[in-house]
Amino acid sequence: MTTPAPTADRAKLRVVHQRLVETYGRLTVAPSGDPLDELIGTILSQNTSDINSGRAYAQLRALYPTWEEVLDTSDDELYEAIKLAGLGRIKAPRIKSTLREILKRRGELSLDFLDDLLLEESKRWLTSLDGIGPKTAACVLLFALGKPALPVDTHVHRVSRRLGLIGPKVSADAAHALLEAALPPEHVYEFHIDMIRHGRRVCHAQRPECAKCVLRDQCDYYAATNTSEEQP
Repeated sequence: MTTPAPTADRAKLRVVHQRLVETYGRLTVAPSGDPLDELIGTILSQNTSDINSGRAYAQLRALYPTWEEVLDTSDDELYEAIKLAGLGRIKAPRIKSTLREILKRRGELSLDFLDDLLLEESKRWLTSLDGIGPKTAACVLLFALGKPALPVDTHVHRVSRRLGLIGPKVSADAAHALLEAALPPEHVYEFHIDMIRHGRRVCHAQRPECAKCVLRDQCDYYAATNTSEEQP
């Protein structure tokens, strides 16, 4: 007997999405329009804060206004430009190798062609680049091109598992496809942002504030950890 493939809880997801919209308000994506800029910015943002990665990206573009200039600089010089983002000795060669591979495949330093591809095709192309996983690919497609790709960061993954939208053993990489498939395309951006907000403000990794959570009646984690308190 085969084991059924995991899926996301669509019915609960609809309730969760509506509750988050009522709590945090409506949102619409405003894509930047430049997927290569977004890709490099997302590489810089890995394992660091938005503030630090934003400062590093601004400094990088101030020193090297074109990606061709970044490709021509040394790893040491690039490290000095991006070290505010942390892990610069890893990120500098990764950025350069990514740019080299794009230039090799496309003949130019541009990812604008992704806008003409179907969503799954654009994901496959991006994740075929060394070191580019589902989250980075989804960030590029959602924030640069407005495509309904769902990035699953630590907050989205944690809150989704606690709520029971996905199974407790579903990895973050697997959660991308499961959650995205269960959401209407027009809700992907709003869901992504609201789940991050909720994870930061209420559903913390340590000591989640369940008492003030608007989703506690939908939450598997809350039900499991509060069973003894509800017994007479």
